[in-house]
Amino acid sequence: MEDNILNIQAYLDADEQKSLLRLLTAGSVDDGKSTLIGRLLFDSRKLYEDQLQALERDSKRVGNAGAGEIDYALLLDGLKAEREEGITIDVAYRYFSTNLRKFIIADTPGHEQYTRNMITGGSTANLAIILVDARSGVITQTRRHTFLVSLLGIKHIVLAVNKMDLVDFSEETFCKIKDEYLELTKKLGIEDVTCFPLSAKEGDNVVEKSERTPWFEGTSLLQYLETVPIDRDRNMQDFRFPVQYVLRPNLDFRGFSGKVASGIIRKGDEIMALPSRKTSRVKSIVTYDGELDYAFCPQCVTITLEDEIDISRGEMLVKPDNLPFVGRHLQTKLVWMDEEPMDRNKQFFLKANTNTTRATISAIDYRIDVNTMERLDGKDFKLNEIGQVQITTAKTLFFDAYQQNRSTGAFILIDPITNNTCAVGMIEKGLEETDFLQEDLPTLDLPKLGIAPEHYEAIEKAVKELSSQGLGIIIKK
Repeated sequence: MEDNILNIQAYLDADEQKSLLRLLTAGSVDDGKSTLIGRLLFDSRKLYEDQLQALERDSKRVGNAGAGEIDYALLLDGLKAEREEGITIDVAYRYFSTNLRKFIIADTPGHEQYTRNMITGGSTANLAIILVDARSGVITQTRRHTFLVSLLGIKHIVLAVNKMDLVDFSEETFCKIKDEYLELTKKLGIEDVTCFPLSAKEGDNVVEKSERTPWFEGTSLLQYLETVPIDRDRNMQDFRFPVQYVLRPNLDFRGFSGKVASGIIRKGDEIMALPSRKTSRVKSIVTYDGELDYAFCPQCVTITLEDEIDISRGEMLVKPDNLPFVGRHLQTKLVWMDEEPMDRNKQFFLKANTNTTRATISAIDYRIDVNTMERLDGKDFKLNEIGQVQITTAKTLFFDAYQQNRSTGAFILIDPITNNTCAVGMIEKGLEETDFLQEDLPTLDLPKLGIAPEHYEAIEKAVKELSSQGLGIIIKK
């Protein structure tokens, strides 16, 4: 009996130590995204009996795979509209694990009108599977999805050339598609791309290597997913700790709780609190299970300091020799997600990590045609449109470039009236006051107005107060 208990405990401990891979699938309509994931779950024997029975029953009733065939896409396409139209509309999440790794799969829709759904599904992904139909090759949709994946900062891409059974598993066809796709990813700066010839419907190279592709020297898709290295994807160099909550259970304890966004922190390390820039040292790192000697992302911990520093929610702990950008002006890539078009005169709430502030869209540099990647002029954004904009915040933010640190380089814009998430953004860089495009902001030219220099300081103070309320005004002296 004791041996059984020990075996179960050992199994649970081992299961807890498995790494987690988050991945998304993307592709054009009918490329077989849902079918591929369904096949992955089915062939790896990760379905429960009731799921298998429901799958067989639904395949007979509403399946599109043919008489007597199992429609693996029904494992993910659960909405009535999805089953009627045979397409994916909403993001479907599926969890499964193997002996080597745990997986969370986001099956994202391929239609351009559901771009925001794909952005949502890919926001936390480590890897993207881009499907193409072997008969069609790289098409406009493929280019669009790859651009969106590069925008999200996903470092690993799998090109799944599906429906190889319909081209007689032709090596020439596969190589032609592979070469064209690698040329595209090279332009977008994506370095880690792996290509697979698949038949999701028949299971070739999905879980087991197929005998029908003797010319393919790679592993099966599942074997690759189990072994692709993702540990280095996290930023372990730049310590960032956005404070979520000040923990004060009694008079003798005052700690700062939150999630380590990036980097590593150890007991005794010197830290700096932003925006006050006051420094101290880490006294202890506390968790529910006891104290730690060090913590790293993405652990949730409480940090106590040797000195009394006034720190509250929204502020950030960093290391003095490794600071993020601190400022109010951002150059960002923005994805508009609201049904209502952008209103340039509206103030939004900008939420970045634990920090929330009012913000205005100061300038629109350009919109991007996601199908051709061409830059277009535009005065505002509509649903699913993407482009580069400049944003001014009411109070100071602490951030890194998104491509360097996804945790501290992302934000959302919230409509203060409806509370809808209007947009998601990826920060490209911070802008200095002198760099910032300010042609849309009102300007006070003090010399032109005949104001004496001794009054400049009082005017600047008054303007600074207005700026803290989100009203941007430029002063010329």
